[in-house]
Amino acid sequence: MSYYKILGLDKEPFSTSPDPAFFYESKEHHAALMRLMIEIRLKRGLSVILGDVGIGKTTLSRKLFHMLKERTDIIFHMILDPNYESEELFLESLVRTFNIKTQSPDPSILDHKEAIKKYLFEKGVEEDKTVVLLIDEAQKLNSVSLETLRVLLNYETNEYKLLQLVLMGQMELVPKLKQMKNLCDRISLKYVINPLDEREMREMISFRLKAAGYSSSVDFFTRDAIDEIYRHTQGYPRRIAMLCHNVLKTLVMEKKFIADGALIRDLASRDAIVGV
Repeated sequence: MSYYKILGLDKEPFSTSPDPAFFYESKEHHAALMRLMIEIRLKRGLSVILGDVGIGKTTLSRKLFHMLKERTDIIFHMILDPNYESEELFLESLVRTFNIKTQSPDPSILDHKEAIKKYLFEKGVEEDKTVVLLIDEAQKLNSVSLETLRVLLNYETNEYKLLQLVLMGQMELVPKLKQMKNLCDRISLKYVINPLDEREMREMISFRLKAAGYSSSVDFFTRDAIDEIYRHTQGYPRRIAMLCHNVLKTLVMEKKFIADGALIRDLASRDAIVGV
């Protein structure tokens, strides 16, 4: 039996997988989502969402997809790992992502560019669709790939951009963008996601437990435990999830049902020793 069943849960509450059902919408994540929705509806072109490792960018991208997937006027595409060494490889990836059928059995770089251009005009003008491309881990994009994206952002009507590009990345993306002024000038939205405050962290923990089926009025965490969790995680959602996951497993192994501050300090010190 899984540990969460023993604790009265239906699911794993603190998985670090980007499941939209367990997405706690903090004020920062809500603001990022709403701003993105506005930019996409207005077809402004380039949006950049930044944040440190473990802040929740990938889960945010899945939430955005979940919000848009049912809309018939939006075509949503996503690239999760944009680590391409050459322009040709990146263009080939875009063609596959857009599900474009190329005419030539051995298409050139120019063929790929023309095919993508044709696709954007067909979907954006003839079919009146909004084409969204979200690239996660965008700090991995090299200068060649960024230049390719800049060219795609040039495709527009008199009123709007044909491609709505969302770059989600760590702060290392910033100097890369600054080195390309002609791309940096095209940024319509730039938003930095900050960590949760302590109140939001408490709400996130409670939200995830309820989403996992917990219905008891008994709290797993004492007030002292919550204080220690925040002290050791600094409000980063992934750190919170990992620590809380370890707490629940420890409760089961030690046949306990409530975690106090001492338990959190002990687990956090073990994690520090192994470099977690």
